[in-house]
Amino acid sequence: MRKFLLLGIISSLVSLVGCNDNSTNSERVYLGGKIVNPNLKYVILSKDQEIVDTLSLNTENQFGEYLEDITPGIYTLQHNPENQVVYLEPGDSIMVWVNTYDFDRSLNFSGRGSKESSFLLNLFLRNRANNDLVLNYYKIKPEEFEQISDSIHNKRIEEFEENTAKQDLSETFNKIARQGIDYEFYDLRERYTYLIKKYHPEFVKLIPEDFNDYRDSIDFNNELLQNYYVYTNTIDDYLRTRAVEFCLEEHKDRECFNVSNFDNIKRRATLIDSLSNTPAIKNKFLDILLSKAVTMASNEKDLAKVLNFAKGLDYEEIDQINQLANIQTNYFTGKSLADLSILNTKGEEVTYGDVVDQKTIVYLWSANNIRRYIWQFRTIKNLQEKYPELDFIGVNLDMGQQNKWLRILEENNYGTENQYQIARREFGSDFATKYLYRLNFIDKDAVIIKGDIALSSSPEFESKLVEFINQ
Repeated sequence: MRKFLLLGIISSLVSLVGCNDNSTNSERVYLGGKIVNPNLKYVILSKDQEIVDTLSLNTENQFGEYLEDITPGIYTLQHNPENQVVYLEPGDSIMVWVNTYDFDRSLNFSGRGSKESSFLLNLFLRNRANNDLVLNYYKIKPEEFEQISDSIHNKRIEEFEENTAKQDLSETFNKIARQGIDYEFYDLRERYTYLIKKYHPEFVKLIPEDFNDYRDSIDFNNELLQNYYVYTNTIDDYLRTRAVEFCLEEHKDRECFNVSNFDNIKRRATLIDSLSNTPAIKNKFLDILLSKAVTMASNEKDLAKVLNFAKGLDYEEIDQINQLANIQTNYFTGKSLADLSILNTKGEEVTYGDVVDQKTIVYLWSANNIRRYIWQFRTIKNLQEKYPELDFIGVNLDMGQQNKWLRILEENNYGTENQYQIARREFGSDFATKYLYRLNFIDKDAVIIKGDIALSSSPEFESKLVEFINQ
């Protein structure tokens, strides 16, 4: 039934486009579609971290626009809190249909030029399955995982070659898709390497000598793939693993795996600064890493170390980091949150001082990062059961979106106890979201005792909770 309904909607949309299309300009791109159960009244198309266009939904939740000056490549189609990649090139006329209740699996592309985006979507769904595969198989010996990852890689290549033989795909797309398959393979190996070294060091000596030879093939200046999550995920995981490996050469301890530690962040930032000379790629990673380092700074001395380090990097957004540093001074160890206003689920404005009466962990979340908040709530629930001596307070950062915030709490059975939303902020939402990975350990007077910790399900994190309880 859903299939026929979907086909009917797409057919009507295509007919609508056909009626309005009096142009023969093959250099333009038409992008349109329908969002079922929309979260917003618009869709954003972006490339290279820049907005290409904002497409408004009409009263029937449809959108459609002609786009000029489109260069062939991967773009991001965003309808918060979800996004997905789409491949566009001049002459395309692509229709999109999606239901936000099951965004990725309901997403459908049709029309001229849609087969490329459909191919990428299929790869995405398979890559997501690979995430589960790594978590399930990292406990096996390296030689076995080598065979599994080789098999996946070879199968992807075989399917790609069969697909290109059947369909007339552009040369640019073929390059992107083929390279994407390789980077999927690289990332499988990279994540396995990290997990083995963290959780099963006894297997490290069993890793084949050529297991990580793919690293020589990673191109840190691949502008063709810079908008493709497979590529950026690979770089991210490579930087993480290499930073740990450098640390283990000198220290051989568990602290090497603390990715919130400034030394770890510094190693990763130094690596990407030296390996990439493509501004869009380099600045993306430096922004993430330096922002994390700033928000984890506990005092003036720590913050000064971060800023002095940042000055020595080839980084274009240093002014943004300096602004974030000014904000961070309000969240140093010893600072009080007692007078900071938040909204309870009844819409009433209260302060931390009003609601905190014992040792408390404050975590921040946003509806715009759905996979993270699902993980956060699941992790927090487990911690609440294990550590009843602590309160856990969730603070939603999506100011002004009270209905959406409350709906998420209700639909996911998260409950409303100890759930709040920021009442006001003196800085933009872009800065607020930099704090998503930081926890505040506060005492009964709402004074920050520790704030340089990220949420984790690891034994090391739980030892910090126990230490806090016993203080």
